[in-house]
Amino acid sequence: MRGIKMTRRPEESGEPSDTEPDQPAPTVRDTGGATEADGRSAPVESVAASESKTIGKQLSLSVRSLVLGAAFIALAVALAAVTWMYFGEHAKVRDAQNQSANHERAEQIALDYAVNAATMNFQNMPEWKDKLVQGTSPELRQKLTQAANSMEQLLVPLEWNSTAQPLAAKVRSDTNGVYLVDTFVSVLTKTTQAPENLQSTATYSITVDTNSDWQITDVGGIGNVIGPGR
Repeated sequence: MRGIKMTRRPEESGEPSDTEPDQPAPTVRDTGGATEADGRSAPVESVAASESKTIGKQLSLSVRSLVLGAAFIALAVALAAVTWMYFGEHAKVRDAQNQSANHERAEQIALDYAVNAATMNFQNMPEWKDKLVQGTSPELRQKLTQAANSMEQLLVPLEWNSTAQPLAAKVRSDTNGVYLVDTFVSVLTKTTQAPENLQSTATYSITVDTNSDWQITDVGGIGNVIGPGR
């Protein structure tokens, strides 16, 4: 038929088409200011978040370490305080025990001396003189020897015979290890003037010095022993 023009499609003719089919546009994601295209990675915010988490963990560990350190220090201080208090109280108890033991020793030394000083027999004056200076310091020994010689001149003519029993002893003062002890002994005395036993109480003030190996450094009241029988 005339007047009709036939047009073939490119697909049918095998000729290439001037236009290509549209390619899909790349998908773009909004990551809050930075974009991330498919197939590409730009994790700016992810890296920041990761670093923030790391810093947060480090801060958490640091705070925990500080808390543990503070707790350890507080525990150590409390333990030190308890230990100090324990040893302080223990030292006080030990000092009190030592003081009590020293007092008892000083009292016993003084009481033994007082009994020996109050016990005498005119027939054996040397024994009494020896006991009178026993345990005394060199200075006191000399004084007591002189006093005993003078007293002997009175005791022998009276035919003095006395026995003594301990009653009590008490530390009156304690000055840097020097104890002043008051002692009391019960004395039974016979003389030519008092043939029957005469009972009396003799008192002595005896100084015991622990700094001089527990020697007796002073004695007061020796004259009391011959008072009742004169």
